Order: sequence, then C-alpha cells, then structure tokens
Amino acid sequence: MRSYIKLLGPPILEGIKALEKVAIDMPEVCMMHRAFVKGLSPHIARDIGLEPQSARVRVHSYDSAGLVEYFRSSGVFVTEERCESIISESGQALGEYDFFFEWHEKPNTTQLGDLIVKIDEALADVGCLYSVNTKN
Repeated sequence: MRSYIKLLGPPILEGIKALEKVAIDMPEVCMMHRAFVKGLSPHIARDIGLEPQSARVRVHSYDSAGLVEYFRSSGVFVTEERCESIISESGQALGEYDFFFEWHEKPNTTQLGDLIVKIDEALADVGCLYSVNTKN
C-alpha cells in the first residue's frame, strides 16, 4: 500500500524535503525519491533542478553511502542501515502526486493517523498544504 501526497502550493521542493525527513523516522515505510522516480511532472523536475526529459528516466544506481551523504547535505542524519530500506524499489510513476510513502505492511488506522500528524508537523513550518490518498 502507498500513501500518496499531493502538495498544494509552494514551496513544493521544501515540502518534499520535509516529507523525506518524515519517512526517515518511520521504519515501517519506504519512500519514493525524486531522483529515482520516473514520471515526475515537468514543473516538479524544474523545481528540483532536473531537466524535464531526464525526469522520465528511472535511475537504478544508488548506494547507501551516497544516500547518507545526500541526507546529511540536507541536515538530516540517517544510518546506512536505514538507507538500505528507505527507497522504494517499485518504480511507481507519481502521476498527479508529488510524493509517496510505501508501507512495508498494510497500515492500520492508528498508523495512518500517526503519518498524518507527522506530515502536519513537518509541513507546518514549510507552509505547504497537502492532500493524502492511501491505496493499493
């Protein structure tokens, strides 16, 4: 199951970075990563510094050390062990969404509520509104 997030209003890039931080602290989920996902919309690709054409190609080569450095450059500490399970392998196209959390097991109502609380807290400082849709 995945919980898809649609960010409403700028700043989209800061919102995505805030969602990444939420995912790191939730071992029961993995996340998409904008550099590894096919199907980013052209405006999101431009916002994160990619050419729209390159956003359509899924990059398969990443390693734990590279991810640790990526997150540290964003001011987030994450272990190499967590990096081994943080990125979704599904290759899912985002479609109309900006981000997703992929659950390792079907979440219960409490887990979904906890995710919403964590997203609310993370995005409060950023100023983005959002919608969430959890589905198979």
